[in-house]
Order: sequence, then C-alpha cells, then structure tokens
Amino acid sequence: MELVLLERVESLGLMGDVVRVKPGYARNYLLPQKKALRATPENMTVFEARRAELEARNLERKGEAERVGEKLEGFSVTLIRRAGDTGHLYGSVTVRDVAEAASEVGVEIDRRQLRLAQPIKSLGLHEITVQLHPEVQVPITANVARTLDEAEAQARGEDVLAMDDEDAYRFEGGLSEFFDDDAATDGAAEAGEPAPAEAAGEEADDDR
Repeated sequence: MELVLLERVESLGLMGDVVRVKPGYARNYLLPQKKALRATPENMTVFEARRAELEARNLERKGEAERVGEKLEGFSVTLIRRAGDTGHLYGSVTVRDVAEAASEVGVEIDRRQLRLAQPIKSLGLHEITVQLHPEVQVPITANVARTLDEAEAQARGEDVLAMDDEDAYRFEGGLSEFFDDDAATDGAAEAGEPAPAEAAGEEADDDR
C-alpha cells in the first residue's frame, strides 16, 4: 500500500515522502495515528495544500517535546526485583513496568514512547530511549536492583555483584580457617596424640 507521510516516521521516511508499506502496518498504525494518508491523487492535492500548516504544527510539537526532554534529562527510575547471585532476574522488566514506576514518582511517560529492544532481565543500570517526537529522543535510566541500598550503590557506580563476590570470599575464608583448626584437632586425636590444648595442660601438670 502506498502512503504519503504527514510527519517523519523512524526507519520509513520524512514528511511528504511517498512510501510503500504492508497493509496491516498502514491500517493498524500509520493511518489511525494520522501519520500518513493513502497516496491517492486527491490526497496528494490535499497534502500539498496543507503542507505549510503541517510543517508549522510539526515545529510546534517538536518544541514542546524538546521542553519535556529537558525536564527528563538525567531522569532515573528505580525498580526493585528479585534476582539470583549472578544478577539474572526472576522475571523481567518491560516498558509497562518502567512507565508505571515513573508514574509513581510523578513523571508521566506513555509506555508507547519507550524504546526497549527487549525486556530487561538483569540487575544494573539500563538506558531506555523516550521517543517524545519523531525528531526528539531522550535517554532515561532504569536502575534495576534487589534492594534500595543496592540501587543507591549502583547509582554511585558501584558493582553490587562484585561486592557480593567479595563478601562470599571473606565468608569462605573464615570457614576454611574454622575447619582447618578442627581438622588439626581431629587429626591429632586420630593419631593418638594430644590436642594442643591438652598437651599444654599436661605440661602444666608436669611442672607441678
């Protein structure tokens, strides 16, 4: 199906371009969203007559989008999720989740404006694009963590998974020392030799 675009459409064309698209894409998205018209001779005449008006409206909408984008600059939304030791989420974070989390802190973003190649499935800071206008995109950050403390640490640039590994290493080291002491005692007992504490006690008895 041939259409004439009434505004810039990403990966398709600019205002005034005549493009060929699949009928489903045209009927389900471009035509109902008033982003295009069927490229009939009558519609092309209408478009040319309204081009100046459409361009002026586009510039107005672009200006509004840029002002909104300035307010969103540096915006980060925190999402608390359960995850395993490797950082893999038990589930995923979608654009709907991000929009709802933003709304909870007073920032209204239409989930249809969020651009995410695939759902988020790991802890960390994830950049998401907000498409405010065909020509205006703003990046925001989704801070996905297991706790608020972890989210704050990630925002400071700390690697919470690396911190987990360090804690585990210290914990394992403490256990190894504990088991080494016990192993020495058990080994001495099995050999028929007195444990260090017992030997010390016997020496004290000999002195008396």
